[in-house]
Amino acid sequence: MISTKTLYSAVLKTEQLDDSHKFQPLPVATGSYPYRLSADIPAGKDKLIFHMVGDTGSVNAPGNQQIVAKQMAAQYAEKEAPSFLYHLGDIVYHYGEAEQYAPQFLEPFEAYPGQVYAIAGNHDGDINPESEHYDSLEAFYTTFCNSAPRTIYFSPDSKRKSQVQPHAYWTMEAPLATIIGLYTNVPKYGCIKKEQRSWFIGELQHAAKHRAEKAIIVCLHHAPYSADVNHGSSLPMIEFLEGAFEEAGVKPDIVFSGHVHNYQRFSKQYADGKTVPFIVAGAGGFDALHALADPYNPAYELHNPALDQVHLDKYCDNKHGFLKITLEKTPFDFSIKGAYYTVISDPMLAAASLKASLFDSFRIDLTGR
Repeated sequence: MISTKTLYSAVLKTEQLDDSHKFQPLPVATGSYPYRLSADIPAGKDKLIFHMVGDTGSVNAPGNQQIVAKQMAAQYAEKEAPSFLYHLGDIVYHYGEAEQYAPQFLEPFEAYPGQVYAIAGNHDGDINPESEHYDSLEAFYTTFCNSAPRTIYFSPDSKRKSQVQPHAYWTMEAPLATIIGLYTNVPKYGCIKKEQRSWFIGELQHAAKHRAEKAIIVCLHHAPYSADVNHGSSLPMIEFLEGAFEEAGVKPDIVFSGHVHNYQRFSKQYADGKTVPFIVAGAGGFDALHALADPYNPAYELHNPALDQVHLDKYCDNKHGFLKITLEKTPFDFSIKGAYYTVISDPMLAAASLKASLFDSFRIDLTGR
């Protein structure tokens, strides 16, 4: 008997839920337009290393997020230590309630040595209809968008102070990289309105002016491309990004997202010859991981033009994990290197001080682009 391996690929659900009515208004910005933060990062001018992960929040199995946080913290003892963590959203589940930040974020990351920056996910912005009234992103802003580093009032015993990001969508100006973070709101497939779209186009064009010295990185919570059974690809996010790239006349060097609880690395080949990787890294702790979908199941669509020239290069849908990103520039070379690590989810085995395992690595050449 000959066995065949399923050739997974990006899919669209045949019937995508339209819950755009769940869109939540954004809080007032805590910084000034165009919402850029020159991050105070202890990094050399020729190398920048940082972690990236999404969907670390967990309700039913907090051990997973604790193991991921512990393994990321352990990499600070290595020679190639990271400088910070960039979180891709869904810090707490299932609603952005203040009382969930201690058990789901502050306590698990108490021993993480670096700064934590973040974009919000749909669960961070959602509101529990059974709770007393609070505004969307209220606790997220207290934790990440304060006007100065302060004690977080709903977790006064935490050593981690509030972050000073200027808005729900914002740009980090870091050594070797311009990282543009979008806020894709609460609906299942994301929703971005005109004001943020105009800002994003302007930030892409601004970043392009410094392209010789800095990579252009785009981050958003809802994954544009996915092969999973739960969400599939997000047509609203694909249309938003492609329209913005065309209007700006600028494509980023790489796009990161979470939302889908697994790891997927896609590459999209454009007509102008540029290839852009799209990375999903949403297996940061939530207990339910998302398996990949049978591409021939009629519940999924394969041949939509929105998925043209999109290739699934690598995936892991059965283990939690995180990314370590390295940007390095020499007189002869400029590159982005990515390493995806998986962890053992069994707390009994993880307690044996086993290191995270390297599952995937990739390299993007930025020289002379």
